[in-house]
Parts: sequence; C-alpha cells; structure tokens
Amino acid sequence: MGIIICGGIVEKDGKFLLVQEAKKMVKGKWNLPAGRLENNETLFDGAKREIFEECGCRVELTGVLQIGNKMLENDSLISVIFATKLLDDNIIFNKKEILDVKWFTYEEILNMKDYLRSYGLVVGAITNYINNRISNIDIVKII
Repeated sequence: MGIIICGGIVEKDGKFLLVQEAKKMVKGKWNLPAGRLENNETLFDGAKREIFEECGCRVELTGVLQIGNKMLENDSLISVIFATKLLDDNIIFNKKEILDVKWFTYEEILNMKDYLRSYGLVVGAITNYINNRISNIDIVKII
C-alpha cells in the first residue's frame, strides 16, 4: 500500500518553524509541519492543509526540497517536503496533536539531534533550503 507524508519548510527572518509532536510514540519530539496525505487529495493540497493544521500558517508552495523513502516493517513511507512562501503566520494549533510550535535558527536545529523526530529528514530539508537546492514545483504533475 504505502504511506505518503507531505509538508514543508516554513521560514521567517532566518528562522524555521518546527512543531512539537503530541502523539504517544514521538511525544515531545520536534518535526517539520507535515502529515499524511488524505484520500482524493493532491500533494499540493495535502502539504498546505497539514502545515495549516499543525501550526496555523498559510503558505504558498514554491518548490520541492526533498523526497524521502523509508522502509517500515510492513509498509513503505514516502515523504515530500516543499519549500514555501509564508503568507500568514497566525500561530494556532490543536493541543491534542501538537504540544508547541516554535521558530528555531539553523544552528539550533543542528544541535537538536536527540530532540528531532527524524534528524536526517528535518536537517536535510532545511539544508537544501539554505543552499537553494530547490527543484522547480513543476516537476510534480497532477495527472
């Protein structure tokens, strides 16, 4: 079957927005605003919805930063992380799903290895953003 995760990098004034997970298995870990793609939803719509649901920010997707693949015990996970342009940063979140939302510098994030849900995914996507390794959004085709 497969699990598809989509989300994005939200940057403002050189800081990056992370969400602190409330789910039991990853409680307290920081992550990019991202989540599962829903049935009958495009990657674009799913990424914007997940970012809004997890932190209250409205964004425009501007490029593709990272596509990840992880083999799970009985499944496969694919993640697509987009670069975004922040349109509205009215931070609100559901405290049952997210414990906190906070802006971090790149240097702070590099030192959060034990506190990130997936160090490689988070740091890799942000590093790509900083180094302008952003693929054109048009490489994703809605068919």
